[in-house]
Amino acid sequence: MKRFHVHLSVEDLAQSIGFYSKLFGQEPTVARSDYAKWMLDDPRVNFAVSARGHAVGINHFGFQAEDAAELQELKQRAEAAAGDAVLDQGETACCYAMSEKHWTVDPMGIAWEHYQTMGKSRNSGSTGLTAPWIVVCRWRRSRLKHAVFRWIA
Repeated sequence: MKRFHVHLSVEDLAQSIGFYSKLFGQEPTVARSDYAKWMLDDPRVNFAVSARGHAVGINHFGFQAEDAAELQELKQRAEAAAGDAVLDQGETACCYAMSEKHWTVDPMGIAWEHYQTMGKSRNSGSTGLTAPWIVVCRWRRSRLKHAVFRWIA
């Protein structure tokens, strides 16, 4: 069963951890110096906050797949919605986890991540998005330009 994912960029991580821990009635599942994550079961949500210099607010939304079949289904949906404006990132380290993932952006410029977690990582990793992808997306989907810059800024 898929799990909805929300990632917020925050100004004060410690204050946000205190607030969300009380709001959710539990401590974070993962807590690092720049990142915290709660794996909630009711409702099934992977809720993350980070303080990494991004603009404060919604960083991205997504769905966490349980297995490769669910991830493939999510990719097909992303391709149906966004055509060739889907970035297949493949295996990557991000948010202290190893994942297989892909990204797209909605018409408002909000990034959507679909991924399957494969294991833990000792570092936060990165999005792995590179300048050539930005150039390609600029002419394919102008709406991706702003979100991609936000991801790698």
